[in-house]
Amino acid sequence: MIKKTISSIFIVPTLQFQKDCLKDNGFINGYIKDELNELEYENVIYLLFKPSNLDKFREFLADEYEKTKNLIDEYDYEGGYVVIVYKLDEEYEKDFKLIQQGKYSKTSKSFQKLFPQNVIIKTPTGYKEEKSLQYRIFNKTKDLIQFWEDKLCIDFDDDFEVWDGWEETLETLNINKIKNNKK
Repeated sequence: MIKKTISSIFIVPTLQFQKDCLKDNGFINGYIKDELNELEYENVIYLLFKPSNLDKFREFLADEYEKTKNLIDEYDYEGGYVVIVYKLDEEYEKDFKLIQQGKYSKTSKSFQKLFPQNVIIKTPTGYKEEKSLQYRIFNKTKDLIQFWEDKLCIDFDDDFEVWDGWEETLETLNINKIKNNKK
């Protein structure tokens, strides 16, 4: 299983997809660059998919072209992979930069409101509601602080953030690495 990128956790949700829409269409991850694509865009997010149902995916893509002017490109990679490129909302440009600096708790309240405060998760005994990951990171909740203190054996300072920092290489799509991970 491929680890979700910070782009997938904090940038993709700003595109406001319907619940399960991405997963149902074979979404893998979001990236801020594509190492092997010759075209370079600025202020965009690259969404990588491997759809299992091409007709359903084409319908999703057609709906997206109708729904938004921010879908600016799409292209395929060998092996059934599809990349869709979206222009990011300039209103949140400062927030995206803060995310890239690992300053999650410093993002604007309007940016943070794009993410649900609570989510429903499936457990072995049913379903339960809990705070979303993003909410917990933005608000430096006690459970995340405790997790990192236990894991790193340090006491957290108020200046510390409670999530991994941004690593450009992990946020850059390289389809060959993806294909190798699948083997």
